[in-house]
Amino acid sequence: MTFSALDSGLLGPLFATAAMRAVFSDEARIAAMLRAEAALARAEAEAGLVPAALADALDALTPAALDLEALGAGTALAGVPVIPFVSAVRKLLPAELEAGFHKGATTQDIADTALVLQMRDGLDLIAVESAAVVAGLRRMAEAHRATPCAGRTYGQHAAPISFGYKAATWALGLAEVFSHLPELRTRLLTASLGGPVGTLAGLGGQAEAVALSYAAHLRLAPETVAWHSRRARIAEAGAWLARLLGSLAKLAGDVAHLASTEVGEVLEPHVPGRGGSSAMPHKRNPVSATVILAAFGAAKGHAATLLDAMASAHERAAGPWHAEWHALPQLFGLASGALREARGLAEGLVIAPERMAANLDLTRGLLFADAAAAACARTLGAGAAHALVERAAGEVRDTSRDLRSVLAGMPETSGVDLDRAFDIDRPVAAAAAATDRALAQLDRLAARLTPSTPEPTCP
Repeated sequence: MTFSALDSGLLGPLFATAAMRAVFSDEARIAAMLRAEAALARAEAEAGLVPAALADALDALTPAALDLEALGAGTALAGVPVIPFVSAVRKLLPAELEAGFHKGATTQDIADTALVLQMRDGLDLIAVESAAVVAGLRRMAEAHRATPCAGRTYGQHAAPISFGYKAATWALGLAEVFSHLPELRTRLLTASLGGPVGTLAGLGGQAEAVALSYAAHLRLAPETVAWHSRRARIAEAGAWLARLLGSLAKLAGDVAHLASTEVGEVLEPHVPGRGGSSAMPHKRNPVSATVILAAFGAAKGHAATLLDAMASAHERAAGPWHAEWHALPQLFGLASGALREARGLAEGLVIAPERMAANLDLTRGLLFADAAAAACARTLGAGAAHALVERAAGEVRDTSRDLRSVLAGMPETSGVDLDRAFDIDRPVAAAAAATDRALAQLDRLAARLTPSTPEPTCP
């Protein structure tokens, strides 16, 4: 039995990628804690505080050397996993090295630093997938920059646009969130080393040198003051992941609607056996959109948990820090699954321009009401023109006539160029131009995203 869908052998593959599940696995957590302890030992050896052989001994250890079940039982007793971890590692070290192990550090130093190392790997995965989704949507926008389709507001046909403009909006929405990742990494990827109350008193005059070297060995940024109870960076990470999922949910919600039977303008990529029904053999349900929307639905609560954890009492909180452990890995897992599904949509969405063209005629010209009112306003004034077209639209809905013929039969439109008002090329050209502007903005945002952020190296 599992309590999280992401950890479930049955449901996990649906909602999270195997790569992200590996990043936040128990084995990865233990490996990160070992890496943090080895970096600490190396930094302290450079300061003459512990034997140089300690770091090498720790480097030689792997998660397999530790009994996961015993660590779990110890965690249930101690309240944190680092305490039984430290005890278990000490038993594996030679007596002459054991005394220097974990010197000057506290539980939260190792736990938080290990988490940062895991988050760095997780963010790398997210960056690759996000870039691929943006690139796929960009290609879609370029290919359909002038493909006419109905623009919709409040779920109803509003005015003609192009499908490329819609795809560009999806791409730009994700890119705007994605572009904040370098800044987030700068604030988030920092080492945690403060000792019991954050002052590193146990390291005496060597505290600052050890802290700087510790961070450098881990290729993390150093911190001048412990962030044990300053949890804004974790809350920011959670909020960013929730916003990322929100941008994907915009795409997913539109796709789910456009793929509905009555609309039929797009379909998710077809994979045999995917999106079927146990009762209805004809079904082709939007699985990708479903996974993304479900992820966003769950993300908001997790992000709120991380915000609540900012109310961390004194130098170490009772409860809020532990609550982060429920929320943050879940957000990374949800983001991984949602991005995987979004990439499938961005690279393989089946688009039906002929259905888009047919749907443009559903309202018998009402899509051009705004343009018609603007044309009539030149002679009637804006208020009178709006009232006239509104009255004509009512007649269209009450009869089988189209808006153009109704307006043409009204004496008030004498001399009005209705041909220009009902020319679909004009709004589509405007949408194509807006698409080009969105793509240019995408390029500007892409320029802010370097393949990798330079990290400090060991001196």
